[in-house]
Amino acid sequence: MAEKKKRLRPTEVWRDAKDLLWAHRYRLALGMALMIVNRLVGLVLPASSKYLIDEVIIKQRGELLTTLALAAGGATLIQAASSFALAQVLGVAAQRAITEMRKSVQAHVARLPIRYFDSTQTGILISRIMTDAEGIRNLVGTGIAQLIGGTVTAIISLGVLFYINWRLTSITLLALAIFGAVMGLAFSRLRPLFRERGEINAEVTGRLGETLGGIRIVKAYSAEKRESLIFARGAHRLFRNIARSMTGVSLVTALSTVIIGSIGVILILVGGRSILSGQMTLGDFFMYIFFTALVAAPLVEIAAIGTQITEAFAGLDRIREIKRMATEDEGEQDRAPVQEIEGDVAFENVSYEYNPGAPVLRGVSFRAPAGSTTALVGSSGSGKSTLISLVLAFNRPVSGSVLVDGHDLASVRLRDYRRHLGVVLQDNFLFDGTIADNISFAHPHATREQIVAAGRVAHCEEFIDNFADGYETIVGERGVKLSGGQRQRVAIARAILADPKILILDEATSSLDSESEMMIQDGLQTLRRGRTTFVIAHRLSTIRSADQILVLEAGEIVERGTHEELLAAGGRYKQLYDKQYNFERDRFINPGEDFTPEPPKQLSAAAPRPPLSKRRVV
Repeated sequence: MAEKKKRLRPTEVWRDAKDLLWAHRYRLALGMALMIVNRLVGLVLPASSKYLIDEVIIKQRGELLTTLALAAGGATLIQAASSFALAQVLGVAAQRAITEMRKSVQAHVARLPIRYFDSTQTGILISRIMTDAEGIRNLVGTGIAQLIGGTVTAIISLGVLFYINWRLTSITLLALAIFGAVMGLAFSRLRPLFRERGEINAEVTGRLGETLGGIRIVKAYSAEKRESLIFARGAHRLFRNIARSMTGVSLVTALSTVIIGSIGVILILVGGRSILSGQMTLGDFFMYIFFTALVAAPLVEIAAIGTQITEAFAGLDRIREIKRMATEDEGEQDRAPVQEIEGDVAFENVSYEYNPGAPVLRGVSFRAPAGSTTALVGSSGSGKSTLISLVLAFNRPVSGSVLVDGHDLASVRLRDYRRHLGVVLQDNFLFDGTIADNISFAHPHATREQIVAAGRVAHCEEFIDNFADGYETIVGERGVKLSGGQRQRVAIARAILADPKILILDEATSSLDSESEMMIQDGLQTLRRGRTTFVIAHRLSTIRSADQILVLEAGEIVERGTHEELLAAGGRYKQLYDKQYNFERDRFINPGEDFTPEPPKQLSAAAPRPPLSKRRVV
């Protein structure tokens, strides 16, 4: 049974948020200073309303008009300048934080073990890296600054309100306290919705990526409608989540409207009586109204920003979840560095299992001396690819050791070790770029002459010369613009240019026709010279020159030896060889030949005589 995913505690996420804030503390400090200046000068205009009404209008002191106008105009200019500077300072800080977070998550994800990628959709990982990091703009950008700035404005305004009329302010404050409590409860309910939204979005994106990536298969099986239904179900799940969260946000907004309306009613009743009784002047009343708005507005602002910050915390939650996963190079600094290797590989009683209790390799032991070629033969599921993945250090043995030059792979630095590897895997993955870029992928600083030389050995020039752009031809996503055989030759050229000490050829000629295969065998023979090579090949005729052949069945080595030795032994290898030889003879030597079988032996009268017929051998 799969282990339940651990839910993260809010304190852990807050710790990440604090680290993020601390990393950008200088820009945030400057932003906070600008925000406070912005909010303080914003108080000048509402404060001047008292003097405009009481002094200028009622007492007819016209000389104060110019002073009040200059004060209001100057405050407005300062407020506009500080708003612009604030957006520049914190906007840049937010984008830098998002970029750094994306780089950090991508670097961590790239170092996760292969088994994680085998069980996780690519779209989910893309969402973690790109979308979840986007929300932190509200932590290190203008969001949190506005939150703090609004709080500062509200506190100062509240002090002014208490000074003008403490009784009226006490009643107003009670209404605002109720609003704050309800808003805090709403945010606690909204946070799980935002977390779930990110997960649903990642799942929908992942499936959509698979559908678009496998569009040829989808079309070949007329599965467009089925994939559309799957996407529609995911899109509706996302819609329902958004609708619920929008309902919550709308309730908070509606509540804020009710509170503001209630405050207005209080002002009319209590404030009106205070003016009639002489406790407040008309200027005091208008100033009170403006400052009440300065208290209520930040609360409405907090409702909007709080939702965004809640979403940012949900994103941090998901990012922290993935960053808690152990990478394959964890503790790398404590391992021995690898400068040069000879390529002597040995398996000592190695066992491996993908799922507990279902071993794929069982006590495998062998040695591949430096510069030798080891071929792996066996039926599907016998453990050949798993053995190769252990050589590549994609997986770690459950028990036993994989040694290279006498050093356990578990004790050496993976990056150092993998610099000496070259691979031609079965899927022939190419990146969306030029042919030259793909050939030089393992050696990005290679010269054009080196790239062309590698392409020539792999017989790439035979099709590259037919392209108008030659080596600068764009191959498309996953090399879709090339045929299977062309992609395979580019992959072989890539391995040639890597100049590895240990070479992995997993069905390296499986996508080639017989003529192309014969042409490229010479290049592979040259490539294998002086390198420790592991070959998986279903065509047994291609591994006759191997120094040793390991025959695997059910995760165990049942036979080992050279091609001639194994044929002479008459065991499992000979069975596989004879079966394939007969198949290829019937397939390629006598294709489509019709023949009439010999008449059947005389049967008893009771037995029906089967009709004679011709059959086609395929």
